[in-house]
Amino acid sequence: QVQLVESGGGLVQAGDSLRLSCVASGRTASRYAMGWFRQAPAKEREFVAAIIWIGGSEYYADFVKGRFTVSKDNAKNTVYLQMNSLKPEDTAVYYCAAKSPGIPTRNYNYWGQGTQVTVSS
Repeated sequence: QVQLVESGGGLVQAGDSLRLSCVASGRTASRYAMGWFRQAPAKEREFVAAIIWIGGSEYYADFVKGRFTVSKDNAKNTVYLQMNSLKPEDTAVYYCAAKSPGIPTRNYNYWGQGTQVTVSS
């Protein structure tokens, strides 16, 4: 089992920045990749970014490239999502997720509770 706890969401204005954190605990073999997803009201959950624990390869959805950065701190078992130049369309609940080896953009096994990000215009 893997437990994930997100934090860092909030209400900001367009153009502002936020940093989300996700603290992971539990079985390390199930934490090959750590991903960030988001779900806006009345929309399906979508992939945002991911990072591989060993090696640190990063993956991004096209709509966040150049604005969002995923990073990790192995010693703290924490993954971050730095979000810059936020837009109203970034408003969503953001989820941290973990998975065993495989394609890092889908099929995650473990999920956090989510943290709300609201961007006002």
